[in-house]
Amino acid sequence: AFRFCTMRKLPSVLARTLTSETSGSPVLPDMSEVRSRLRDIVGASTNWRDHVQAMQERKALHTLLAKRQEDLPPRRMKDSYLEVVLPLGSQPEIREKYLNVHNSVRFGRILEDLDSLGVLICYTHTKQEMQPRSPLSIVTALVDKINLCKKIIYPDCDIKFTGNVSWVGKTSMEVKMHMLQLHDGDYSPVLDATFVMVARDPENKRPAFVNPLVPGTPEEEEIFKQGELNKLKRIDFSTASLLKMAPTAEERNIVHDIFLNTLDTRQEGKGTVSFRSRKLPPNSVWMEDAKLKGLQICHPQERNIFNRIFGGFLMRKAFELGWATACSYGGSRPFIVSVDDIMFQRPVEVGSLLLLSAQVCYTEKNYIQIRVHSEVYDADTREHQTTNIFHFTFVSENEVPRVVPKTYG
Repeated sequence: AFRFCTMRKLPSVLARTLTSETSGSPVLPDMSEVRSRLRDIVGASTNWRDHVQAMQERKALHTLLAKRQEDLPPRRMKDSYLEVVLPLGSQPEIREKYLNVHNSVRFGRILEDLDSLGVLICYTHTKQEMQPRSPLSIVTALVDKINLCKKIIYPDCDIKFTGNVSWVGKTSMEVKMHMLQLHDGDYSPVLDATFVMVARDPENKRPAFVNPLVPGTPEEEEIFKQGELNKLKRIDFSTASLLKMAPTAEERNIVHDIFLNTLDTRQEGKGTVSFRSRKLPPNSVWMEDAKLKGLQICHPQERNIFNRIFGGFLMRKAFELGWATACSYGGSRPFIVSVDDIMFQRPVEVGSLLLLSAQVCYTEKNYIQIRVHSEVYDADTREHQTTNIFHFTFVSENEVPRVVPKTYG
């Protein structure tokens, strides 16, 4: 699993620098305080029955939006730097929420916490003095990458999250976060995460400008450049989609080789060989037989500060279905090593029926890649709409069968 771990030096150097500058406060906020701060910043209602009025009150904040990005004061990376503790060791009463049956931490809960922290970091970057409430609606656009370098997250040791805004566009922000766990008096790295957040108007309808980011040191310059490269890679990846352009010659050869390797040549003598004459290679599973599905009713309990379904909740449910798919496919306990390509295409409304479909899409030795497709069903219109696509990479305790596609799609 360590080949998936890319705990880059630059962010950790920056984290140490920023920690030394912000170490004046002895008590770090915890995750409950993160969510409380978010509610205060947005002015969100704590009662579902009041949510319509709360959103109506946000309309008045339109006048506080900047007309141009140049009108907003530039910020440094240290201005958005936050440290938050998850006191699993020092506060045993909160462990139950994070505990799984294997006596380690539920990774889905960690995804929820990262999502909340990423939003708060962005609000810290865009905070205007003398304005207790922010006119911005900051939402998660995508999870660019989460890399883990520990198989086990212990349920009885304190966890610390750190993070800051690492790159800024006109209306979007990249956030880098790190998770560390306390062992023998020292915090050791567990994961790196990169989220991309977008800012929108108070009603979450149109893009809104955010404060520019000014790197202040050579390390920050490098981090900022990496953020720009990440943006360009995302653009290239989206334009190279098979839904927009034909596969390359190399890709066509790969697909055809898979087809030829699964062609049932025994039918040739009978003169019945066809595209449908297929046979499964040894120690393999047809891709269509490596699926699991799930359904969630989206209750108000799972809403975010904008009264849509919390993105962290969607990530947790998708991860748990992905884990179950990897577990049933490999026949042993899988461990998450990488999360990639979580795209939030549209918000999920409270009351929706959320349909999740997990698919083993690639295997190699002990590794299993799972794609989870999330869609909502509108009972009134009877329409299905894709909301998210997730990719999780697991490592199994044993070598797993090869997954083989049966159709071109």
